[in-house]
Amino acid sequence: MFDFFKKKGDSKPAATAAPAAQQYNTAPGTEIRYHPELVEQLKSDHQTLLGIYGEIQAAFDAGDYARVSEKLDAFRTGLQGHLLTENVRLYIYLDRCLASDETNSELIRGFRREMDGIAKVAMNFLKKYEAIGVDKELAGAFAKDFATIGQVLGERIQKEEQVLYPLYMPQY
Repeated sequence: MFDFFKKKGDSKPAATAAPAAQQYNTAPGTEIRYHPELVEQLKSDHQTLLGIYGEIQAAFDAGDYARVSEKLDAFRTGLQGHLLTENVRLYIYLDRCLASDETNSELIRGFRREMDGIAKVAMNFLKKYEAIGVDKELAGAFAKDFATIGQVLGERIQKEEQVLYPLYMPQY
């Protein structure tokens, strides 16, 4: 009776739904799932932060303190987002998945404690120099402090990518 509403020649089979993305188990006691793209995302964050670091250095070398201030703000935003992702999606996941592995559990806790300390120092640095665009007196101490922050963050990035990130794998 309702065949009238069917289009003539519309005899194509119904489209099949795209296969659902693979669902990984959650880390024990959490709702945090393994995300296969997470390590690449974190490494990309590192490259972005290193790029901003270079832009800050170039602006400082050119005496463009307003640009330094602007880029310090971008660095802060990027660093905070990266740290939040690491804390929620990486550290908790690894801590729960490797809870029965005493050696790796201690390694993860050590990485997390160390990063908490580095983050506090970095945020204090960013707060101290946020006004460099309007207070040129800050420029005198900036170069040394900036180099120290850069060295610490560079070493940390290398350790994370070589030691910590390889521990991140699906929980089955």
